[in-house]
Amino acid sequence: MNKTPICPYCNSEAQLVKGKKIYPHRPDLHMLNFWYCDNGHDPAYVGCHKASATHLHTGEEPLGRLANAELRKLKSEAHAVFDPLWKNGKFKSRGKAYNWLANTLNIPKVECHIGMMDEQTCKRVIQACQKL
Repeated sequence: MNKTPICPYCNSEAQLVKGKKIYPHRPDLHMLNFWYCDNGHDPAYVGCHKASATHLHTGEEPLGRLANAELRKLKSEAHAVFDPLWKNGKFKSRGKAYNWLANTLNIPKVECHIGMMDEQTCKRVIQACQKL
């Protein structure tokens, strides 16, 4: 059984919704699962892993933390500067790039996932990648 994510903005339990609620203009996302909360604040949401027997996913496990518009923008910017480092050969693999990032940010590698980061950590990712 999956644990319901708690919204970091209001401490309420998130709701499991279909993509149609969040992306009515994107039919390709309508049937995907998302965790969602708009309990008196800017809507926060996160997508879910697709169901997979191989990875033991039910289709309800969040891909990261719930994010409002500001955090979604920062996560997108962080990926935009970080992903080319491993996709274009600066590092030999995605894992090596994340090892570098974890060491640079001085955080455990298991916590070094842009989808799980808050606003401040995303800003640190952007700065570190731009310096590199």
